[in-house]
Amino acid sequence: MADVDLLVAGAGGGLAGALRAAQHGRQVVVAEANPHFRRGNNTAMSTAMIPGPGSRFQRAAGVEDSPERFLADVAAKTHGEAEPVVAGTLAHLGAELVEWLADHVGLPVELAAVDYPGHSVRRCHTLPGHHGSTLLRGLADAVEASSSIDLLCPARLTGLDPEGGSWRVTLTRPDGGSEELTAAAVLLATNGYGASPELVAQYLPEIADAAYHGSEYSTGDALRLGGELGAASGFLDAYQGHAGLSASARTLLTWTTVMNGAIVIDADGRRFADETVGYSEYAAMLAGRPGARGWVVFDARIDAATQGFTDYRDVVDAGAVRWGASVGELADRIGVDAAVLYAEIADAAAVARGESAADRVGRRTVAAPLEAPYAAVEIVPALFHTQGGLAVDADARVLDPAGRPLGPLYASGGAAVGMSGHGAAGYLAGNGLLPALGLAYRAADHLASLLTHQEVPA
Repeated sequence: MADVDLLVAGAGGGLAGALRAAQHGRQVVVAEANPHFRRGNNTAMSTAMIPGPGSRFQRAAGVEDSPERFLADVAAKTHGEAEPVVAGTLAHLGAELVEWLADHVGLPVELAAVDYPGHSVRRCHTLPGHHGSTLLRGLADAVEASSSIDLLCPARLTGLDPEGGSWRVTLTRPDGGSEELTAAAVLLATNGYGASPELVAQYLPEIADAAYHGSEYSTGDALRLGGELGAASGFLDAYQGHAGLSASARTLLTWTTVMNGAIVIDADGRRFADETVGYSEYAAMLAGRPGARGWVVFDARIDAATQGFTDYRDVVDAGAVRWGASVGELADRIGVDAAVLYAEIADAAAVARGESAADRVGRRTVAAPLEAPYAAVEIVPALFHTQGGLAVDADARVLDPAGRPLGPLYASGGAAVGMSGHGAAGYLAGNGLLPALGLAYRAADHLASLLTHQEVPA
């Protein structure tokens, strides 16, 4: 008999799997390497956006949506390259997941009143403040309150060996000490490889020189452990970038500023691409500009509309926002040519007023013309997290190259293939957290069914 039913490696989105397994009456151990995981992992550093197509929160807001509509948006954004099994599974699970977070975990879930690039309707669910630290705190508090879950931290999963239909796992502490236990099943929820410069250079050369804004513990543990067992992997060139990392505050300037009408200029004061294509692929575009940095230019209306985002308030509190009473004054403050900046603002304003169908960079939607006083935040491109990983099936089971499950072994989030296709352009807001929590949730359901039917020793 195994010591525990489920060993979860990683205390980010994997906590959803731990809680769901405990809800099914299973004994769970969570091993987390980062002693500061509550503020330092990728879930905590996210904007807490989770797509939930067809949820009751959407219905209450009068938003008509469905898994099929979401899948159509995913297909359009990824040019049909999204992993179909994972995408289909998560599209149909999203509404159940966000409602479970509200009803079982007790989180104050709400429908985000933001139009994100690529989403044809408002379907991203979030929490007050739009910050992942609130999400993770709620999950972690629920885990600590559960008598069925033990949290071992800091402890890193370093060994994974099959043993009689179960797993013998080795957990290593920072001081080098280790312990072993047996688990009927293991969920790899250790995120991706964004903190490994070698792997990033190998798979993501276009963003390799950009800032990394994620957990320092995301070094590819799942790829290594799964690879040693003969697991297949895929979409390793997929990632979420972000063009809106404040250069001075090193905090995210939310892309809500852009969706509310802000423009992005490079260090020479010139716009270089349609900002509404998506903040992920825009990171690589910004990385290719002079100095690999630029400015988000906005106004007091956008400043007021963005105050509800914790990340934006952190940028403001850090003194990263520069203001100018006129275009010329702002241009002086950020070191660009005033005439160039004026022309860029005017070009976008013409679209906002309906005077032209598109501006010179191809942008067709601008919420409103920018008006004095003007503001700007210097930005640099960043890699947030990788989107490729171990191949999994509809139940989050890790697969070998022939498509066969490797026993009771599961993967979620950045440890598994995601739903963003290849590169950065396929990423939609929320499609990082949805696989992180959703695949973990699905894994717990599948394991509970297996144990109930005594197909896995417990």
